[in-house]
Amino acid sequence: MSSSINRRHFLAGATCVAAAAVAGGVFDAGTAQAAPSTYTPDWNSVDQHPPAPEWFQDAKFGIYFHWGVFSVPAYDNEWYPRNMYQAGSNANQHHIATYGQPSAWPYHDFINGAQDLAGDFVKFAPKLKSAGGKFDPDEWVQLFVDAGARFAGPVAEHHDGFSMWDSQVNEWNSVNKGPGLDLLRLFSTAIRAKGLKLLVAMHHAYHFNGFYEFVPAQTDPSLKKLYGQLGSAAENQLWFDKLKEVIDRTHPDILWQDFRMDAVDETQRLNFLAYYYNQAGSWGKEVVATYKDGMNSKGEVFDYERGGPGDLASPYWLTDDSISSSSWCYTQGIGYYTVQQMLHSFIDRVSKNGNMLLNIAPMADGTIPQAQKDILLGIGDHLKRFGESVYSTRAWTAYGEGPTKMGGGAFTTPHAGTPQDIRFTRDKAGTVLYATVLGWPGSSLTIKTLSPDRINLSSLTSVKLLGTTASTYIDLPTPVQNSSGLTVTLPSSAPYSAGAYVLKLAFSGTIPGLRPLAGTLASTDVNYGGNSAVLTLGDYTTADLTSAGLGAGSISSLRPAPGYQVIGYSGDDFTGTSWTFTAENPDLRVTGNNDQIASLRVQFNPAAHFRLTNATDGLALDSGGDVASGSDLKQWTWNGSSNLQWQAEAVGGGYYRLVNRTNGLVADGWGATDNGSPARQAPWNGGTNQQWKITSRGGDAYSIANRTTGLVLDGGGNVGSGSVTKQWAYGSSTNLLWSFTSV
Repeated sequence: MSSSINRRHFLAGATCVAAAAVAGGVFDAGTAQAAPSTYTPDWNSVDQHPPAPEWFQDAKFGIYFHWGVFSVPAYDNEWYPRNMYQAGSNANQHHIATYGQPSAWPYHDFINGAQDLAGDFVKFAPKLKSAGGKFDPDEWVQLFVDAGARFAGPVAEHHDGFSMWDSQVNEWNSVNKGPGLDLLRLFSTAIRAKGLKLLVAMHHAYHFNGFYEFVPAQTDPSLKKLYGQLGSAAENQLWFDKLKEVIDRTHPDILWQDFRMDAVDETQRLNFLAYYYNQAGSWGKEVVATYKDGMNSKGEVFDYERGGPGDLASPYWLTDDSISSSSWCYTQGIGYYTVQQMLHSFIDRVSKNGNMLLNIAPMADGTIPQAQKDILLGIGDHLKRFGESVYSTRAWTAYGEGPTKMGGGAFTTPHAGTPQDIRFTRDKAGTVLYATVLGWPGSSLTIKTLSPDRINLSSLTSVKLLGTTASTYIDLPTPVQNSSGLTVTLPSSAPYSAGAYVLKLAFSGTIPGLRPLAGTLASTDVNYGGNSAVLTLGDYTTADLTSAGLGAGSISSLRPAPGYQVIGYSGDDFTGTSWTFTAENPDLRVTGNNDQIASLRVQFNPAAHFRLTNATDGLALDSGGDVASGSDLKQWTWNGSSNLQWQAEAVGGGYYRLVNRTNGLVADGWGATDNGSPARQAPWNGGTNQQWKITSRGGDAYSIANRTTGLVLDGGGNVGSGSVTKQWAYGSSTNLLWSFTSV
């Protein structure tokens, strides 16, 4: 987080870590494993730490703030300390014009205080209201409470190396210099006084790993410390020592860390984790450590910067986002997202098994601009009225439906939804399903996900609209389920104004199991009850199943999507006795193998035929009929022809061949190396150019990558029937996504 676009290249590895952790759409975290009584500084030990305790999963929403020395220039963004030294950059030119050359007016002048070229004294020196200033931490925290946050805290140290507490290991701190205040203590006291959990954010891994690369070499030992020039051993030790101080002084519930932890010595990373977890044990606390890189993805919570997954994801995750698209700290002319963008993206993230940490950007003197307050209070209004559909809920089997796609990785812009967008959550007991509509849909709403081919609603007892104040409801007529979905009759006009509207669907027992669009629903109890997960195409070892909330030998019912098969194995790593399931199995006791599956494979049923539909143009993959070997693959409007039907047959190693129903030819990459090269077809010869890696990209969307070329099938955009199907390097375009529909 806390960075501008010029650090995106560092995030590629972190995103891959998150993707590797996704077990295909978990909607229940499962039973947390017991924590060790004492942790040792090695991965085997710290990986056993339960990463996301129940209180964290219940909390959903937190607030933090980028506020510090970098807020004083109020220009560019929070990377001003770095950019002011980069010759020719906007910050560098601004600094020269406003303060002078960085060699004569260095960054630490903002800390110690100095006159700018206009003769004005400049210094990071916020003054408490009680001392005649504008800074009041209690007012800040009351705003966070009114916004509905359940955890909050400061950026205690950013990349600039300035500690916002009375540090004994870093003289560049807010008590010894600058404001002369222990800001971290002031915030932690105010936050805990309001009953919120305390988050402390630390960004100092990048402090000595590249942030100050343009700063000239210093000779003064103290300045070497400020500018990250002490040398590797000393810097890594200081990284740990700062964390230890924060842990010992504030007992944080969440210790959030920014990127480049992968550049910190592994020994110190492990020392930190073991120390934090052991201290938490002595406090009697369940704590959360977050990461973007540098961790083993097991004992800590992964954090997406400005984003989140495109679909349900597991393990439980977090995103940090900001109310501004231009900067994480206050700058003159700062722009803001709308309340709807922030609220709807928050609801979307909760529906996908995540929490949101939202950043605000106070001014250097401690003033929070009214526009920022309005955004927070807009979110708070929704949570005050409709909080039962957010707090203490869990993600359901499907996150939602509708035209607006959100997430898909880090650095994805928050979007406002439409009245056709719905996001689901459920209560922890699994008897109430909430459907949040991102706008007033009119007098009728059809929830397509709840069609009879996907769910049995015979146990549905009532559907109500949440009222304008908490714990009030508007009774609705009995809904009608038909092939289109569940149609709910609503008032003829919106009964009140809101950023989103919530339907409460109550059931006489557990919410019935939902047949997924892709993959399989696996559940620990019969009839799709207990802990459940949607497992997409792929192989799942015992460790993978455990991560998905399904331990070895715990699966009692399976519900494959049409056209899929599940092969279960009695041993880990796909060994032992195997069973193949191609239809719904609400009770595996019938076949005598309930609670025996230790690993499994989710595959396409080789006997099924599929329509492969491009996500952008809606056309189906077309062989063209009885054509010659080497003919281009095309696309055509679906008409049921066998030319448009394909079998997906596993050939080993996670690869498939795609066989056309009319001509028996297979899709072939043809050795293409260039973007835009056509995909072709030929008789099966076993070559890697005829093998395809089919990767889930959320919901029922897949990319289809050729084993030889590495390129994926590309629809080419909004093209017409008869257009050639091409190949392209995988990216974010929906042109590269396809759905498989059993026919």
